[in-house]
Amino acid sequence: MTNQEILAQFGPREAMEYDVVVVGGGPGGLATAIRIKQLSAKSGKEVSVVVLEKGSEPGAHILSGAIMDPKALTELIPNWRELGAPLNQPVTDDAWTFLGEKSSFRTPNFLLPECAQNHGNYIVSLGAVTRWMAEQAESLGVEIFPGFAAAEVLYNGDGSVKGVATGNMGVGKDGEPGENFQLGMELLGKYTVFAEGARGHLGKQLIAKYKLDEGKDPQSFGIGIKELWEIDPSRHTPGFVMHTAGWPMESDTYGGAFLYHLDGNKVALGFITGLGYSNPYLSPFEEFQRWKTHPNIRYYFENDKGEVTAKRLSYGARAINASGLSSLPKTVFPGGALVGCNAGYLNVSRIKGSHAAIKTGMLAADAAYDAIIAGRQHDELSAYPEAFEASWLHTELNKDRNFKNWFKHGLTVATLMNGFEQFVLRGHIPWTLRRDKPDHAYLKPAAECKPIVYPKPDGKLTFDRLSSVFISNTNHEEQQPAHLTLKDASVPVSINLAKYAGPEARYCPAGVYEFVPDTAKGGDAQRLQINAQNCVHCKTCDIKDPTQNIVWVTPEGGGGPNYAGM
Repeated sequence: MTNQEILAQFGPREAMEYDVVVVGGGPGGLATAIRIKQLSAKSGKEVSVVVLEKGSEPGAHILSGAIMDPKALTELIPNWRELGAPLNQPVTDDAWTFLGEKSSFRTPNFLLPECAQNHGNYIVSLGAVTRWMAEQAESLGVEIFPGFAAAEVLYNGDGSVKGVATGNMGVGKDGEPGENFQLGMELLGKYTVFAEGARGHLGKQLIAKYKLDEGKDPQSFGIGIKELWEIDPSRHTPGFVMHTAGWPMESDTYGGAFLYHLDGNKVALGFITGLGYSNPYLSPFEEFQRWKTHPNIRYYFENDKGEVTAKRLSYGARAINASGLSSLPKTVFPGGALVGCNAGYLNVSRIKGSHAAIKTGMLAADAAYDAIIAGRQHDELSAYPEAFEASWLHTELNKDRNFKNWFKHGLTVATLMNGFEQFVLRGHIPWTLRRDKPDHAYLKPAAECKPIVYPKPDGKLTFDRLSSVFISNTNHEEQQPAHLTLKDASVPVSINLAKYAGPEARYCPAGVYEFVPDTAKGGDAQRLQINAQNCVHCKTCDIKDPTQNIVWVTPEGGGGPNYAGM
């Protein structure tokens, strides 16, 4: 049954009305809610706010490196230290290292531009920070509904956003309501703020509907794959931060890696691959595993005898924005706004987005609160983008706007030109590099590319996808319809496999997509098998599929990863 048929039979849906509906319980969404409640308490005028979070709890789906600049958090909650915010490990040293297959070169710290310096920042579990922010929000009277995925945007008759509807629960794989069926509910607001993170499901629809990206460069993304380890105390330096570029990536492919020493003998490490890569044989997951075998990296996981003594604790993956200011869409439309990574505010040169999410959430909150107090609703919050353009965040992003685009000329040119823009010009850059293609359009036919042979995992330092997904605590209700949908079921074999050697089997970091023998057709025929239960909600397939045939939609609320300590 279609959703319309379900509504006709079981509807209408229950509706709840609020002043502001926030979609997404990450740093941006929670900052929006907190700020509105702060303003409400200060003025004594009640403004109601609800936050919908598709994860089983706030923070369950949050994945980031992460080094956090506390600037925006300090503006939002000045006494965050006294309130116990989990920013416990300040950065003590920055190492920016270029890797060859066996060699390495560390850039002297005095040559690091401001965007590469982390003095005053903290190594955090962003999931833990998010859970703490949720506690602060609830203490102010914000209602948070975890396990409720916003599946549909609702519109008024004039085309303005009316609110959202959560997904139906208890629908079987055949699309028919089961015995535990529960109709979704409508959350209606005077304004709806979308804070879904990078490549948000509803945000993507809103950008298309209102043509918010008209005149802007196409968005660019990277896939970040992360592991959390506990290592020997003798190899642990609390607060030490390492970023690497170079090997194992080819010089014409954007990418890099990080290794952060948290407290408690834990290290967070990860690898970011720009999704504008051209070789369909490239596997971001395998590149990450290979990176760990470099002598400068594996040192942290072994003893003096070369034996791996560290323990891997968790795993996850998430697409991140890597576009810059030139790709930022219009962030307001009748009845709503985009904040944080849903719009693309991450500063790729600093490898930081949480401070931008919090700041933009605050700015959107200010605009929404003032509009509601003035008796307005469902119009454009023009004060929000105006405030952004006057903010320190706009200044920061404008200074680093060319960072990613230099990499189309290779690592060496990008390093030299970014250094020139930051050191010599001090961010006062008279030119802007542009981008004219989305990530999926850069993929070349397999016949034009060289296959990449990756080493087999050893199960100690390097691993396969399935054992990795297992420690991400990913789970989906098995009887629900697959949330990874195809516009045309014939395309994966007839085009993706035939022309591009089936890249979805490699770019997915969770083993969701597999080409297997098609026994119904016999011979060498293949078919695409979608293991949707493995999905960690990274959105890579939605971005990189060369034909844009894969569409990620929301599964039942609460499904997906449940990250611990990430």
